[in-house]
Amino acid sequence: MQRMTGLLVGAVFGAVFVVVNAQSPLNTLTVNVLRAAACLAAASVIAMWFVAARREHTGGGPRPNMFGRGYLIVVAAEALLLFGGLRVLAAWGLPEQANVAWVAFVVGVHFIALAPIWKDRGIAVPGVVLTVLGVAGLLLAPTGAVAWVPLVSGVLSGVALLTGAVAFGWRSVTARTADHQAAA
Repeated sequence: MQRMTGLLVGAVFGAVFVVVNAQSPLNTLTVNVLRAAACLAAASVIAMWFVAARREHTGGGPRPNMFGRGYLIVVAAEALLLFGGLRVLAAWGLPEQANVAWVAFVVGVHFIALAPIWKDRGIAVPGVVLTVLGVAGLLLAPTGAVAWVPLVSGVLSGVALLTGAVAFGWRSVTARTADHQAAA
């Protein structure tokens, strides 16, 4: 259940990345399609979370705590890097669009740092993707392509989070269904 909760958090943040950052220079139709798809993807993960929660109440033993000391240290470092970095970007006079690139970078690094703590190398994959998209946005920010930073670092990061959350959520729910049917 804790893994599904992590996927739910990732899906919600992924949807926020897309909804907030889908904007010009994209056309209105593309913006609306991206936002609708992001909301539907997040809603599907919410539905899978409820299915998993219902099953959790009907069986299953104790689960390891994913949100222990190591997790808290990573999240505290993430908060410091996030807010401190935003101040540094402003002090350097980078355009506001650089902020989403910094957020994607820090969130990506946080996933990479959590992989050994959670003993789950799979969590490093979206971490690497978000980190690369964040760096790409930071490189674009001081150039004439600054208008594309929200798409590169925001929308694509959101799509990566949502794709992972939907895929792993679906795999988790269907595996539990197969296990439940085999036990019956």
